[in-house]
Amino acid sequence: MNILVINPGSTSTKIAVYKDEKPFLVKTIRHTSEELSVYDRIAEQYDFRKNLILNVLNNEGISLSFDAVIGRGGLLKPIRSGVYEVNEAMKYDLLNATMQHASNLGGLIASELASLMPSCKAFIADPVVVDELDDVSRISGSPLLPRLSVFHALNQKAIGRKYAKSIRSRYEDLNLVIAHLGGGISVAAHKKGRVVDVNNALNGEGPFSPERAGTLPALQLVDLCFSGKYTKDELKKMINGKGGLAAHLGTTDVLTVVKEAESGNKKVALILHAMLYNVAKEIGAKCVALSGKIDAIILTGGIAYNPYCVESLCAQIEFLSPVVVFPGEDEMGALATNALGVLTGDLSCELYA
Repeated sequence: MNILVINPGSTSTKIAVYKDEKPFLVKTIRHTSEELSVYDRIAEQYDFRKNLILNVLNNEGISLSFDAVIGRGGLLKPIRSGVYEVNEAMKYDLLNATMQHASNLGGLIASELASLMPSCKAFIADPVVVDELDDVSRISGSPLLPRLSVFHALNQKAIGRKYAKSIRSRYEDLNLVIAHLGGGISVAAHKKGRVVDVNNALNGEGPFSPERAGTLPALQLVDLCFSGKYTKDELKKMINGKGGLAAHLGTTDVLTVVKEAESGNKKVALILHAMLYNVAKEIGAKCVALSGKIDAIILTGGIAYNPYCVESLCAQIEFLSPVVVFPGEDEMGALATNALGVLTGDLSCELYA
């Protein structure tokens, strides 16, 4: 089976071509802040990203001849974990999503490319809106503002299963705290195969990240909203897109930030430490969500490649549990495996309605 995988992220578009479970091509197309700044809304990046994908395939001499195209799932309504075929209802919801994220483009691009090939199907799997929260985890201090499950579900689930396999266990038998450290940061409590608590990693909860503000002082935020200095869209961008390291330091490049910190820049070192300190606090909170019964804390995502960041985090959290590092993400392989499972009949395909 030939499978094309499409994974739009906040600062990159990753594509891969799989023959069954073996990657034939894996490519990361990186997007600079300058390239993306010309688009007011992420939906406007559709043609830009689609054409980049087609150009890569053309340059690699790969024709459009696939059995399936699977995209990273977007900000749909809350749904259960699984594989979904892209249909009209899903495309409508992706186009009209109330929350902006590049992952909204995954299913849309997959559907258009699949339509160019006979008998080719378009799928998504484990989108960021997978919702398995305990009821108690949904309650905030206002009934008007329930907590939402928006996180790196695909990678967190894949890494949880990968770790379980490495110790000859089952993901469904373990209690794990998994921290995905990337452009956005999500920290989740995985209890016997179910994410019972997780910060909303997209729109303002939990630790700040390279581009997101995380939890902010509530009354100060209200005052800022009514100050008349900023539009609604500008304020949203401060929370998601231009928050975190971008707001403090003018960059989302963690490698550059680490180099500055190591070279003796005290301001940069303080801001970086603050981000990692907030991640450590969130990990501690998720240990509480599991009543302290933790088999492992797992660090994953692109930032987990950086020894400076990993060592700083480990120094703060290793008293809680053994810490395991799976740098990067296994989203491409997870997407390919999910698509293959549906094509072979080993996995069922869920209906999006």
